[in-house]
Amino acid sequence: MLSAAAAEEKVYLVGGSIPEREENIIYNTSFVFGPRGEMLAKHQKIHLFDVDLPDGLSFHESKTLGAGKKITVVETDLCPLGVAVCYDIRFPELIRLMALLGAEIVILPAAFNMNTGPAHWELLLRTRAVDNQVFLVGASSARDAAASYVSYGNSVIVDPWGRIIAQADEKETIIYGEIDLQLLNETRAALPLLKHRRPDLYELKSLNGC
Repeated sequence: MLSAAAAEEKVYLVGGSIPEREENIIYNTSFVFGPRGEMLAKHQKIHLFDVDLPDGLSFHESKTLGAGKKITVVETDLCPLGVAVCYDIRFPELIRLMALLGAEIVILPAAFNMNTGPAHWELLLRTRAVDNQVFLVGASSARDAAASYVSYGNSVIVDPWGRIIAQADEKETIIYGEIDLQLLNETRAALPLLKHRRPDLYELKSLNGC
C-alpha cells in the first residue's frame, strides 16, 4: 500500500512504523519509499522503550522487540533524509551522527504518551533541530482516549532555528510545511556548530587513567 501510494502521488513517503519480522526477530520498522514506488530504505528502531514512568505506565519493549543496529540516512533527489522512530529522538548522539552523515531533514514517526508527550515532545524536537541545524518532522499518531495506549498527538515540523513551521493538535489531521533548504544553509553559515565541534576532546576517558 505504501509503495503504491508513493508511486501514485510521485512522492517520497516515510510510512510510520510497523512490526517487521526479520530472521525470527521482530523490529519496530519504518519503511521509506520513492516516487516510483521503490523501497529506498528501512529504519529499525534502535533504542527500545524500557521504562517505568511516575504515573504507573510501564513499558518493556525489549521483551518482544529487537533493537536495530543501523543509522538510517536516505539519499533522495531533494536532500538526504534521516529516519528515526519515537524513543530514538531522546539520544542526541544518533541525530548528530545523522547530521554528520549529511541528513538535512530528520523524520520521526512516534507515539509519545500522555506523560512524556506534554513534558518532552516539542522540547526534544526543537532541541534536536537546533543542535544539528536540520529540519525535524515529528509525525505522531492521533489521540484516542479509549485506546489501551493513549498517544499525545501534536505532530510538528520544526526548522533549523528551532521555530515551529506547522503543528497539529491531538486530533487526526494533515499538516503542511514549506521546507526551504536555503534556510538550513544560512543557519549553518551564521552559526557553524558542526564546523566548531571538538571531537578531539569528546572521547570519554577515565580521570585516573585506569
